[in-house]
Amino acid sequence: MHPAPYARHAAVAALAALLFTAAVGCAPQPEEKASAPASGTTASTCAGSGLDTKSSGKLTVATDEPAYEPWFKDGKPANGEGFESAVAYAVAKKLGYARGAVVWQSVPFNKAFAPGVKTFDFDINQVSISAERKKAVDFSSGYYDVRQAVVALKGSAAAKATGLADLRNVKLGAQVGTTSLDYIDDVVKPKRDAAVYAKSDQVKSALENGQVDAVVLDLPTAFYVTSAEVTDAKIVGQFENQGGTPEQFGLVLDKGSPLTSCVSKAVDALRADGTLAKIEQQWLSDAVDAPVLK
Repeated sequence: MHPAPYARHAAVAALAALLFTAAVGCAPQPEEKASAPASGTTASTCAGSGLDTKSSGKLTVATDEPAYEPWFKDGKPANGEGFESAVAYAVAKKLGYARGAVVWQSVPFNKAFAPGVKTFDFDINQVSISAERKKAVDFSSGYYDVRQAVVALKGSAAAKATGLADLRNVKLGAQVGTTSLDYIDDVVKPKRDAAVYAKSDQVKSALENGQVDAVVLDLPTAFYVTSAEVTDAKIVGQFENQGGTPEQFGLVLDKGSPLTSCVSKAVDALRADGTLAKIEQQWLSDAVDAPVLK
């Protein structure tokens, strides 16, 4: 007896369903998509070949020229001597780059944090982290807490200042684009406009030549200038930090750089393991306290 048509159809359907289930069970299943990485390079690629640097296998580091002590020694950033040279190589090592893989280039101070694509992986040049600068570039975590100081020629009226009010009638000078200049304009608020210079060596020359009564520099530079370069000058005093948070120098990177996260992690690690403190002690130990100007 032949089965009824509907029974034959049902058997075929059941067999088809069984074969489909088996096929699906044996077929490779789509993998779940990996979670999207955090902004910047991931932790697993924060070393050497995993980094998206300007030049493959190299780390390009920039600073201004001339490169002054105590941040660099003998005007040679690549020699590893001076606070910022030592910090740059310590960061490079954390990132997996040997000393020979670090390439230095010269970039003017103000250009380092100006808008536009950078030619370096990071710049190290006493650039203070600020909200305004962050609009154009990325910064690493801070690698040095700094204060600004006033330097004047010994015997001058400015050298006798004990507070901000005493500085309002003197001619002050600073480098363009620096927080030193910001402190003159926003904290001292002098009666005369500050003299502004393109480079730090011009600031020192202006003081030495009497073109200004006093200049504002970061404190370690002020100690070096008064001890080795303009020896007839003195540190009048230092400013208090504004807003309750310390001013910090940070490494400058391209806006949205894929390296920012890794470079910050390297700086944080150097602070945590005491390396930054050791480098500071070695190269900036002479920058002791100065009177606070209020």
